[in-house]
Amino acid sequence: MTVKKYFLAIVIPPPLFEKVEAVKQKLFEQNSLKGALRSPAHITLHRPFEWKEEKENELIETLSAFNFTPTFNVELNNFSFFEPRVIYVDVVPNNDLLNLYNALKLHAKKELKLFNEVNDMRGYHPHVTVAFRDLKKPMFYELKTCFENEKLTGIFAINNFSLLKLEKKWEVLKTFSFNNL
Repeated sequence: MTVKKYFLAIVIPPPLFEKVEAVKQKLFEQNSLKGALRSPAHITLHRPFEWKEEKENELIETLSAFNFTPTFNVELNNFSFFEPRVIYVDVVPNNDLLNLYNALKLHAKKELKLFNEVNDMRGYHPHVTVAFRDLKKPMFYELKTCFENEKLTGIFAINNFSLLKLEKKWEVLKTFSFNNL
């Protein structure tokens, strides 16, 4: 049995997707930061978990049964930081997004026995990471000064979420529409 890693997220749609990816690419070209390039620009809904690849169809079927009613908007608003290692595009607080997160977390716990305990301890703070794991403290503080004045804003509608799978990098395996639209 092969165990693979998966996670659930909202993948940022175009044209904001390209804007966020351009920031990640610039950080790679200018600072050799490649950690955030391993996944498409996204807002995590369920942290990475392990699942037997042979049971992938069961995972997809169970996630397909998840229903969430409202299509809603998400707003990105400039950059923020988790000191001393993460730079991200901030997501404006949004009750619909929090409701989606909580409903999906409950569905994953009940139907798949998946737990999101890291987020439970820290609370849910939706964001779009542009630099993390390979960002060292001295460079973090240097880049923080630059990013405090950078702008990246936009609003997009959400009516789906995606299951991502780690191969050489994180790739969208399946996208699920709300209410099976």
